[in-house]
Amino acid sequence: MNARTAPEWLTKWEYAHRGLHGEGRPENSLAAAQAAIDAGMGVECDVQRTADGEVMVFHDWEVDWLTDGDGLVQELSADQITSLTLQKTDQKPPTLSAFLDCIAGRAPVLIEVKSKPGYDVEPSCARVLETLAAYSGDVAVMSFDPRVAMWLRENAPQVTAGLVMREDRYGYTQSAAERGEALRAAAPDFLAYHVEALPNERVAGLRAGGLPILTWTVNSPETRAVGLANADALVSEGEGRGADERKPT
Repeated sequence: MNARTAPEWLTKWEYAHRGLHGEGRPENSLAAAQAAIDAGMGVECDVQRTADGEVMVFHDWEVDWLTDGDGLVQELSADQITSLTLQKTDQKPPTLSAFLDCIAGRAPVLIEVKSKPGYDVEPSCARVLETLAAYSGDVAVMSFDPRVAMWLRENAPQVTAGLVMREDRYGYTQSAAERGEALRAAAPDFLAYHVEALPNERVAGLRAGGLPILTWTVNSPETRAVGLANADALVSEGEGRGADERKPT
């Protein structure tokens, strides 16, 4: 595993999953980011690459469900996507640059780079790195794809890089062997583990060995209790959000 030390700020915050979204504040929007900051939370977001190589703060591969448009993010230009509206609000899908400009160092940011089997994720990593070069706030980058942490370790060792992992049928790593291989390949600075897979003997061992453990998505009092007992920081939403007890003083 990685012998690097994660920054202290990483585990001192609770993070709003895709921003503090709700009525009039769509997920991964500037309004959701601002609401998270107002609540004293860090901000977690997703990014993926457009047809012209920009990285948008957007979760789904298709724009259909969240916007008034249709099509795949990777087949549309950044201008086409930023012209759409999110969930019948005045909010537009932001580029990562615009999202970071909104946050402006007022809270830490977790950036999840979206990937999938057969996807060339390295151009996404490169564009994220270019964007971060102009940003001075606290940021960590993570992905389910271990190639993201591997790329960052080789090309941007100054960037805190994490691995996201789950154990159900939706993950990359359904078997214990696959999870072990991903961990060895990524050598992450932290692990963001699915709360539904906690408690977990392997994760507990990694945590005892000094690897910071984040957990997601904490969305109920029950999952919050599990997260607090088994992880160092929570990525939460809805009824899983606490009363700001994780906010640094």
